[in-house]
Amino acid sequence: MHRYPRDMSGFGPTPPDPQWPGGARIAVQIVLNYEEGGENNILHGDAGSEAFLSEIVGAASWPDQRHWNMESMYEYGARAGFWRLHRMMADLPVTVYGVATALARAPEQVAAMQDAGWEIASHGLKWIEYKDASEDVERAHMAEAIRLHTEVVGTPPRGWYTGRCSVNTVRLAAETGQFAYVADTYADDLPYWMEFGRRDQLIVPYTLDANDMRFATPQGFNAGAQFLDYLKASFDTLYREGGRMMSVGLHCRLVGRPGRAEALRQFIEYAQGHEGVWFATREQIADHWATKHPHQRWERPSQMDKGAFMAKFDHVFEHSPWVEERAFDLELGPAHDTVVGLHNAMCRAFRSASEEERLGVLTAHPDLAGKLAAAKRLTAESTAEQASAGLDALTDAERAAFAAQNAAYVEKFGFPFIIAVRDHDKASIQAAFAARLENDRDAEFAQACHQVERIAFHRLKELLPR
Repeated sequence: MHRYPRDMSGFGPTPPDPQWPGGARIAVQIVLNYEEGGENNILHGDAGSEAFLSEIVGAASWPDQRHWNMESMYEYGARAGFWRLHRMMADLPVTVYGVATALARAPEQVAAMQDAGWEIASHGLKWIEYKDASEDVERAHMAEAIRLHTEVVGTPPRGWYTGRCSVNTVRLAAETGQFAYVADTYADDLPYWMEFGRRDQLIVPYTLDANDMRFATPQGFNAGAQFLDYLKASFDTLYREGGRMMSVGLHCRLVGRPGRAEALRQFIEYAQGHEGVWFATREQIADHWATKHPHQRWERPSQMDKGAFMAKFDHVFEHSPWVEERAFDLELGPAHDTVVGLHNAMCRAFRSASEEERLGVLTAHPDLAGKLAAAKRLTAESTAEQASAGLDALTDAERAAFAAQNAAYVEKFGFPFIIAVRDHDKASIQAAFAARLENDRDAEFAQACHQVERIAFHRLKELLPR
């Protein structure tokens, strides 16, 4: 078995209607990252100074030293930037991503967050990189972050976002059973569910593009007007599409600077000037989604063992289980848990087979309205398919015409006439029969193989939820 864990399909071409409260077209979610006092610093027991997301673009950590300029820039976020943003957004629902150690060093700011009714989610214990951390270390930091957050805030966090996470972060957060949502993905414009063992974890994706962090990265925003233009363009697209969520990521030390704060103020006024805009915390969005779109588990092809897979799908290609068996051996993943995805895997197995093997699949199909149908010896699938086009209720004249065409077709091509009857009615089947009798063998062999694939597609639609 070759299994690919990444989900490259998501909701596919038709995302669900989120049913936002009041019939809103868009949910706008503002995140204020509170990291000041939780950044890398030898005062915090770290190996060196902070080097990320400041006015010093391209800064490097100073091992075993305090970086006075870096520290003062972070202090600006706590001392001035936070309060400017608090005054601007005190009447809005805001989610704070609070680094636990930073919150512990900011009692006045925490009190102000609570007075404003803001959600305070966890941004981890310390604002550090976890890509090389062991599972045990990351798990221990997560547990201590929850403990300290609860001690400082008075209630445990219901949301989690590490930021500089590892491949284990989302799973470890889910395994705590603590969180209504985890935000360590950037994979969608809507919440979605992930399964970790018996835990169904709601994911509320975050953003790194509609985010003031790009003021502190190369080729990012150089001026507030660029930030404003980008936020407005993002809003306009999502608002026009409808049924989407827009996240805006902020940092006290970045957008809290006066030359940037004005852009944020103008964007908020712009969004508020539209009808059908729901400003919400991430916690509110998570609770709404869990109510309107609770997770439903189902048997996914990519997670089946071979016995279960074959028992469910071995009849999709008529009397040819080798096709499904070879599909099972491909690199299946979440993208193949849908009708389109699994159909593609099976067609790959069919198309890569020898001409002799594919001919065997063609000859395994029964004649349309032929002797097997009359004797009621078709497979259940073929019986239902032929009945869907009325081929189980032919007149004597129609039955005789089909018999003559079947005989002529097999005589010319060496395999029965195959057509995906669910795409047709009786008249169009008869017209296709007559037209295809005029093909040469190569063209008709290709057409027959295409019809086999269409039949398989319709059969899979009966077996999978989407």
